[in-house]
Amino acid sequence: MPKLVPLSRKELIRKLRTLGFDGPFIATRHQYMSFGTTKIFIPNPHKSDIGAPLLRRIIKQISISRDEFINL
Repeated sequence: MPKLVPLSRKELIRKLRTLGFDGPFIATRHQYMSFGTTKIFIPNPHKSDIGAPLLRRIIKQISISRDEFINL
């Protein structure tokens, strides 16, 4: 099973768009991406990558397997 490694915000957005998500859209504190009725809030742009724990939570919210997410 491949290991989940930190990703850049740009790469996360690319993967979510591949899955059919639209956005990112502006919200109050964070931007979000949507697919139907599903809304995923994405981290604000910073210099560092998005860590594995936050990626695990995002993967769980979009209901796909970790392997599927990694292979996008």
